[in-house]
Amino acid sequence: MKRILIRSGKGPFRVAGPTEFIHQDLIGTNTGNLLFSDSAHKMLTTPDTEVTSNGIRTDASPERAAEINEQYDVFVVPLANAFRPGFQAALDRLTTLVEQLTIPVVVFGVGAQATADYDTESLRPMAASVRRFASAVLDRSASIGVRGELTAGYLKSLGFHDVDIIGCPSMFLYGATFPEIRATELSADSRIAVNLSPDAIPVGDISGMARHAWERYPHLTYYAQNTVDAELLLWGDTSIESGHEDPFPLQLSHTLLRENKVRMPLDPATWIDELRGYDFAYGTRIHGNVAALLAGTPSVVLTHDSRTLELCRYFDIPHRPLTELPADTDPRDLYDDADFSAMIKGHGERFERITAFLDRNGLQNTYTHGDGGAAFDARLSALDLPPSMPVWDGSDDGQMRYRLSRLRERITTTDAKLQLQAQKRVRSTKELRVRLRTAEKLATAQARQLDAMRAELEAARKQLAAVERRVTGIERRALIRIGPALRRRTRKPAGDDSTG
Repeated sequence: MKRILIRSGKGPFRVAGPTEFIHQDLIGTNTGNLLFSDSAHKMLTTPDTEVTSNGIRTDASPERAAEINEQYDVFVVPLANAFRPGFQAALDRLTTLVEQLTIPVVVFGVGAQATADYDTESLRPMAASVRRFASAVLDRSASIGVRGELTAGYLKSLGFHDVDIIGCPSMFLYGATFPEIRATELSADSRIAVNLSPDAIPVGDISGMARHAWERYPHLTYYAQNTVDAELLLWGDTSIESGHEDPFPLQLSHTLLRENKVRMPLDPATWIDELRGYDFAYGTRIHGNVAALLAGTPSVVLTHDSRTLELCRYFDIPHRPLTELPADTDPRDLYDDADFSAMIKGHGERFERITAFLDRNGLQNTYTHGDGGAAFDARLSALDLPPSMPVWDGSDDGQMRYRLSRLRERITTTDAKLQLQAQKRVRSTKELRVRLRTAEKLATAQARQLDAMRAELEAARKQLAAVERRVTGIERRALIRIGPALRRRTRKPAGDDSTG
């Protein structure tokens, strides 16, 4: 039995409610992470393997590394846009762990994040971290699997050529077969799912696009994906009472939240199942749209950076550059222009690439070496997985105990911090007082020394004045004595050398 340790926020068979997701950050700040980690978990589950989740946080201690070396045969690391400045510290911790491992380490799906024109200049400051990471991985595997051509070119520019373009595992949740994309005709009664990224705001008017769609499609739902969104849905805020509004749906005062048209998926299985009930999906989230496609729902990605664009290009996912779309873009126009034929046609070949990558790195897959994921799917369907989170309306939804407990913990933690800060201030004040007294003593001593030096200087001035007077007197007396002689010599006729 091959024992595989996989980096993921949680295993696909762990049932966790909203409070656990938020409190333990089981999604790694973005629920899209679970989509590709669950797909990888399913792909690697065969009769001869046992797959265990390592969690999303990296423990790079020697003790944990030794434990992994002893208990597992391979460490699999599915990654998303890990080559970005904001992930550099986490990448360094992961590298530190990998460098201590003696078992194979296989990375696939990793991507570089740059602008939509593929300019990687912003990644220059972290080049050393990426080199260190890639070197550590390639010392323990045959190749690195990357999302697309941008990331492959980036790694090659750093000197690494054992790179395979394999896309993202999320698109292979059903192996070599991709769900049929349903045809539809959008109308005002159609159900629309939209997904939005806050970091796309500088690129295009996504808030305006969402507002325009909501005005024309009353059955529109915004599927959020970040932990901050989950916290907002669970806790709420006071934006309604304060009258504060933001065009992006990040506060309860936003129309979509007021009308309870926001959902936060907590599990890929329920996420995909819910999206089967929609007629069309679109937005800037790559995994939000992949989830819709896996549900057979037509979807279009609005690309705003390289991480979305290179996956769309690799998988032939219908997409439109966000910069070219006005705020009054109609979802119906996006659907009418979408062509899913290349995505479906090329899926089999792309599947062969990712399985060849796994073979090259000594990993079997359930579609070639197992039951095609049947046992995995059966076990998953038997679980009571939580639905997507709605907007909390203030009633008792079963989470009140957590909210009260968490508030108490925060108050206690805040009090402890305030006490600690107060103690630090007291110590700091005492230290300052000691330093002040020391400085005052030093200043007094220095003032005395200065007074003494001034007195010495005055005495020296007086001595110098006396010496000057004495010297002047001596000069005068000398002139008086030698003056007549000098005058006589000056009156003596020239040439008169008589001694007479």
